[in-house]
Amino acid sequence: MPSKKNASNSLISTGLVARLRTDFPEYRFRDGARFSFRFPKTITLGPKELNWELLTLHELSHAILGHRDFKGDVERLKMEAAAWDKARELASRYDIKIDDDFIESELDTYRDWLHKKSRCPKCGLTRFQDVDGVYHCPRCENFI
Repeated sequence: MPSKKNASNSLISTGLVARLRTDFPEYRFRDGARFSFRFPKTITLGPKELNWELLTLHELSHAILGHRDFKGDVERLKMEAAAWDKARELASRYDIKIDDDFIESELDTYRDWLHKKSRCPKCGLTRFQDVDGVYHCPRCENFI
């Protein structure tokens, strides 16, 4: 039998989410396992943790900016940075403290992922991604 979600960990009933629901009635907020945005209208709120307010604004920012798909991994990183920029703007509107170290740490997860993904597994050189999303190594032409 599945366990009930701890109500004290739910963010749906917080004052911030109530204000966001009023200010952005076109979006649906729901509890979930992790913070995410599902195009076109669903913002999932993860567990109550440090900086949950910023994470909520970040996911709302993806929605406001109309983020849906990305054509390449660099474009995904750009979308993440744009969502954090918008979250900073929203944070001042809702009197939420901006933790720049936290935001940079979150962006670092994407930078590290991109760096790791772009390295050629055969020779270690940095590969480039074509418009179809395929990575190419300029040294050994390893296509992955």
